[in-house]
Amino acid sequence: MSPAELPLNAPVALRHPSPLHRVESTSAIDRVKATAAVADLLTALGRDTGTAHLAETPRRVADAFIEMLTPRDFALTTFVNDEGYDELVVVRDIPFHSLCEHHLLPFQGVAHIGYLPGDRILGLSKFARVLEFFARDLQVQERLTKQVADWLQSELAPRGVGVVIEAEHLCMSLRGAQVSGSRTTTSAVHGSIRDDQRTREEFFALCGLRP
Repeated sequence: MSPAELPLNAPVALRHPSPLHRVESTSAIDRVKATAAVADLLTALGRDTGTAHLAETPRRVADAFIEMLTPRDFALTTFVNDEGYDELVVVRDIPFHSLCEHHLLPFQGVAHIGYLPGDRILGLSKFARVLEFFARDLQVQERLTKQVADWLQSELAPRGVGVVIEAEHLCMSLRGAQVSGSRTTTSAVHGSIRDDQRTREEFFALCGLRP
């Protein structure tokens, strides 16, 4: 059944299109092994985990990673577009954080998500929920951007979707090049937002960006 065929207020179960690299729940995580691995890493780095300050650090670090890699479940609710609204809807500056899968360091920033409604519209808070669901993973920004756009296009069946993410990566600002404050911008667009030049320009303008 497509989203357009669902009854009013019907919840839509969240599905992940690429489950191979996802941690769907803490049941897939071995907390004991993760804690021991952090202790081994600290020891390998020449630190004494027997000190008062470091004694509980392995557990704390393991719990922090488990939290950052475990998305919260939610029901995605759509509503009938009974007013026939056919202009862009854009939610700007949605904050997020994720983990770089290359260095296990955070990257964080904001996302701008927009769509051209079809037969159904989406509760505005759910854009942040979808973003968080994909962000709580070992990620690269390019993949995260595309996952959010692809999923919304597939599940909401709109006439178009656009996603822009702006983020600072600590693996770039704290190590390597050490360029603090540098931001990376990525985008993914589908449907009329991709194919219609006027709509594309309007979307990027509403995001505060030049097309």
